[in-house]
Amino acid sequence: MSDQGPLSDLKVVEMGQLIAGPFCGQLLGDMGAEVVKIEPPGAGDPMRVWGQGAPVWWEVIARNKLSVSLNLRVTQGQALARRLIGEADVLIENFKPGTLEGWNLAPDDLRREFPRLIVVRMSGYGQTGPYSDRAGFGGIAEAFGGWRRLVGDPDRPPSRMGVSIGDTLAASYGCMGVLAALHHRERTGRGQVIDVALYESVLQVMEGMVAEYSAAGVTRQRSGAILPGIAPSNVYPCADGEFMIGANQDSLFRRLCGVMGRPELAEDSRYADHRSRGDNQVELDELIAAWTRTRTVDFVERSMLEAGIPGGRLFAPADMLEDPHFAAREAIVAVDHPRWPGLKMQAPFPKFSETPGAVRSIAPQAVGEHNGAILGERLGLSAAELARLADDGVI
Repeated sequence: MSDQGPLSDLKVVEMGQLIAGPFCGQLLGDMGAEVVKIEPPGAGDPMRVWGQGAPVWWEVIARNKLSVSLNLRVTQGQALARRLIGEADVLIENFKPGTLEGWNLAPDDLRREFPRLIVVRMSGYGQTGPYSDRAGFGGIAEAFGGWRRLVGDPDRPPSRMGVSIGDTLAASYGCMGVLAALHHRERTGRGQVIDVALYESVLQVMEGMVAEYSAAGVTRQRSGAILPGIAPSNVYPCADGEFMIGANQDSLFRRLCGVMGRPELAEDSRYADHRSRGDNQVELDELIAAWTRTRTVDFVERSMLEAGIPGGRLFAPADMLEDPHFAAREAIVAVDHPRWPGLKMQAPFPKFSETPGAVRSIAPQAVGEHNGAILGERLGLSAAELARLADDGVI
């Protein structure tokens, strides 16, 4: 079994910044790819200073990467980037459409010179269409793709999920696109351009929302903690906390009624089947909450486990770090870090039986940390040339 990952022979150049492009690079790097991240000289990627309490988001999103500093706004920087791209299998970028073209790095030109190259382009609205030149962050894509208006309680303004889901969805679809394009290249020898719009990545996970409107004129609305028509499936108050219960299948609901000491509810015409429970969702949740409110989380959890009913505590990081299941599956790893010894973060995912991914190296600590190894040793630039480029602001 190899610990280098299934993509250990893949070379990636990442030219994105912030979240969408870099998270795609993280996914590929976690699966073994060599990811050379191009950062602007000086401050580098803004992600280097992001994080609540400590700037450690960078440590997750830039792990398994090599940092090269290049000023892509000048001819020499563009020429060096082109040489790096020429050695790569994949180029990731998430700049505003037209930016690469303005830097003399148009994907069509690159692919004519390097026909096996796969280019992943991520942007708010895609590379084509009347909105393609609009600025678009993940939150804007969530709004345009239909997500944001559905999040929150119906009597309050729309909320947000709490993580950058628009960006990470786009990155995940970008990574999926790379894997499909690699399969195509294996058969044909040709690379291709993958156009990933953040809003379309959101649209993909909106379930039957568009079809429901098309077929029945139904427009989904904000519904708070529930999914309309799916009951019981909610977070319920306990005497000392909260607990999630999902018993929206007929046999599971009967078990829940037995646990609650209310077996008659399973025969009640208001709750006897999926549709009736959905029609009477609010009243049913109130009945369940009346029971859980007088029990502890431990009691409710034990009751659900004994009855085989899906349920779970609402975990925070402290819970994850203490939980035996997280530990057994190595879902969280500790990395040897000079600033934060034993820094813990989510492990590479998914899990492979023969070629597991790994955190092989921590995030680059300095902008251009690997200029010598990549620009010097790989591209053949001398120490004097590197020094001159640094003085000229190219690297």
